[in-house]
Amino acid sequence: MKEPNLLVQTKAGNSTANCRPTGYINMNFIIVKNYRTNDTLRASFNKLTNETFGFDFNDWYNNGYWNDNYIPYSIIIDNEIAANVSVNIMNFNDNGIIRHFIQLGTVMTKPEYRNKGLIRILMNEIENDYPDVDGTFLFANDEVLEFYKKFGFTEANEYQYSKNVTITNEASAVKAPMNDKSDWDKVKAAIDESTPNGAFEFVGNSDLNMFYLSSFMRESVYKIGDSIVIADKDGGELTIHGVFSKEPADLESVINAFGSEVKTVKLCFTPKNTIGYTLTLYKEEDCTLFVKGEALTNFSSERKIFPTLSHA
Repeated sequence: MKEPNLLVQTKAGNSTANCRPTGYINMNFIIVKNYRTNDTLRASFNKLTNETFGFDFNDWYNNGYWNDNYIPYSIIIDNEIAANVSVNIMNFNDNGIIRHFIQLGTVMTKPEYRNKGLIRILMNEIENDYPDVDGTFLFANDEVLEFYKKFGFTEANEYQYSKNVTITNEASAVKAPMNDKSDWDKVKAAIDESTPNGAFEFVGNSDLNMFYLSSFMRESVYKIGDSIVIADKDGGELTIHGVFSKEPADLESVINAFGSEVKTVKLCFTPKNTIGYTLTLYKEEDCTLFVKGEALTNFSSERKIFPTLSHA
């Protein structure tokens, strides 16, 4: 896998067709990547992220969880980041086979530079930097579905496993404290030491997991025996995002640990044992999965789902 350079400067008026944004032929711009330790560039990136999505990566960086696996590819115009596509280097344990993927995310452009070809420039740059991965995937909103097809991506389906349950015992799952970095690092260590508990599991990058668990999903972390379980309860519905343990966990015991209030279980990962589960097409509103690459060609027919905690 080719390592990206830290900074690449490209003048828009040169002879490289891929580096000429429509409507800005006479304007110089710079492509920058892998710049998380540059305070000025990171601040500009976080500003655009907040303006576009309503959150930023400040806490993730300050808590020490933003590592070399998350690489923004950005275009600078007038000393500010004008557009971005981030590369997420990801390994998946696919029924015992390690697959090397990249996920594209944090796709954004300042309003005044939209529809000028900037994202196309970044997509071409990324494709040149990662020619040998097993596959590339991304989640697109409904407004840009045709755009990604131009780069060889195809739409794919995800499938979710769920079932109704009858639990007679009281709940034994205990909320794990997630108050500070000391608590977070204990959970991170448990993820690092975990054996795969799913048939298609994101591995080797607990720092991305901590983007969620140290912020949005602090209340979703449970301790069940020697296992860490990421789950949400809404009345009688239990949604399990991930199970982490040194030894293979018994999923039925994990489910039972949430007690008799639970009537329905939904899994946001692909279980190893699917007996007793109902399989349904999983589709989030305004979110379509696109895939590219040999290892993802049959993703839809394999009836899998990218785990919640692998989304970037």
